[in-house]
Amino acid sequence: MQHTQTPEPSPAQSNQPSHGPRTAAIVALTIVLVVVLGIGLFAGWVFGTRTTGSPATARPGTGGSSAIPPVSGGNLQAVREAVVAKVRPMVVQINVVTGQGQGLGSGVIIDPRGYIITNNHVVQGAQHLEVLLFDGVMVPAQLVGTDPPDDLAVVKVTPPKAGLSVATLGDSSQLQVGQDVLAIGNPLGITQTVTSGIVSALDRVVGTIPDAIQTDAAINPGNSGGALVDLQGEVVGIPTATAIDPQFKTPANGVGFAVPSNRVKFIAPQLIQTGAVTHTGRAALGITTTTVDETLAAQRQLAVTHGVLIVSVEPNSAAARAGLQPGDVIVQLGEQMVNDTAALADALLHSNPGDTVSVHVYRDKQVMTVSVTLSELSSGG
Repeated sequence: MQHTQTPEPSPAQSNQPSHGPRTAAIVALTIVLVVVLGIGLFAGWVFGTRTTGSPATARPGTGGSSAIPPVSGGNLQAVREAVVAKVRPMVVQINVVTGQGQGLGSGVIIDPRGYIITNNHVVQGAQHLEVLLFDGVMVPAQLVGTDPPDDLAVVKVTPPKAGLSVATLGDSSQLQVGQDVLAIGNPLGITQTVTSGIVSALDRVVGTIPDAIQTDAAINPGNSGGALVDLQGEVVGIPTATAIDPQFKTPANGVGFAVPSNRVKFIAPQLIQTGAVTHTGRAALGITTTTVDETLAAQRQLAVTHGVLIVSVEPNSAAARAGLQPGDVIVQLGEQMVNDTAALADALLHSNPGDTVSVHVYRDKQVMTVSVTLSELSSGG
């Protein structure tokens, strides 16, 4: 999202401080990850989740009557041009008025009734919303629902008489590293800008998104909420984050990230139907924790100087049913070593509700292995 003001960058912070992946910001890279806010600087963020499947089916895309030829021989340019012609009418600019000023971001039309997917950080704190359609018509918009942990939101406009071009959400699980992709959005407020690149990596753990798509297609402030599309013209991701070089404090060229389309398929129907996320699909233990270091170990006379100390256990949670107690120190979950709260969150992000995992803990001086059947993280936070 692009703003007219330039506030100081806020530190990366976790949306989930208490249980499951709600522990600490996870950055599985050596660079600082930030959302594409477009405020002259960048603000830290964590977001995301993991799931397979969907509680509801999104309406099929109806946009783009122009045929996209298959890639063959030397026709790559023609294919790109056909993809752009098809998808650009589905990408909108979202103008936002907040108590701090004005801003803008991007969005993708996903339903002929006027529903548009975007990033939560684009509309956060919005007092007034307008959407600039592809044909240049500005229409009022209403916020339908938000999902801050996934940095997703849905807004709605009243469709014009001519109707709306609707994007098709692709299957992000079928992406391959090296595959060509295009990013379409409104970087720096320059509407309907297209950049090209490849899928640089898959399954990145970015904040609390375990399956984030990494791409070198240029993603700049204002691209937030736009479309990352494949050469079949299907939306495979929603650009949401770029990277800052920690040494020079400048955007890292060619290092951007997108929320995978399969997560959008899971979240958007819930927001459209109820205005909220009723089914997170995220694993949780049901505990509050803190990282164990030498100081804490000395204060609490713990047997280890690393791991995660259980501060409290929620009644009837997965941890409670397994017999975990406050004062236990978790040092391993499944195959993953747990040296701090970020590592615990990472391990949970790569698990699913209903999975049974072995949790290795220290209780006083005794080492124990406890079998825990993970529960689902509440949508309440």
